[in-house]
Amino acid sequence: MALKRNTKVDAQFSVSSMTRNTKVDAQFSVSSMTDIVFLLLIFFLVTSTLINPNALKLLLPKSTGQVNAKATVSVSIKDWGNDTYTYHVNGEKDPVSYEQVEDELIGLLSQEEDPTFSIFSDQSVPVGEVVQIMNIAKRNHYKVILATQPE
Repeated sequence: MALKRNTKVDAQFSVSSMTRNTKVDAQFSVSSMTDIVFLLLIFFLVTSTLINPNALKLLLPKSTGQVNAKATVSVSIKDWGNDTYTYHVNGEKDPVSYEQVEDELIGLLSQEEDPTFSIFSDQSVPVGEVVQIMNIAKRNHYKVILATQPE
């Protein structure tokens, strides 16, 4: 007894098996994108807390007038008591002498189009010490911002 093949069914089966499914699946997983967004958010939060222009603990005087100008360089004056003051350029832990402050500022601001620096001073530092730093700005035609705490 010989088996008879159905050629019509075989022809349909072979044609359907040769055609490809060309539809593109338009779905994608959003969970991987949200993971990346959260990682970037955490990265920027951590790095923004590490950037602190005023690393020294200074008690700034209070003021109601605030300036929106951005200074690229800062000079901090720390009062250690007994008429002892240290100068720190750009929040460096190592102090520089008053004579070195001007050279440091010239080196840092020489390439700036609009050279501006901020003065961060302890509340107990005499005005004369702050004015000396302001005189450096006047001699070199720099703009000065005196940092204060908002009231």
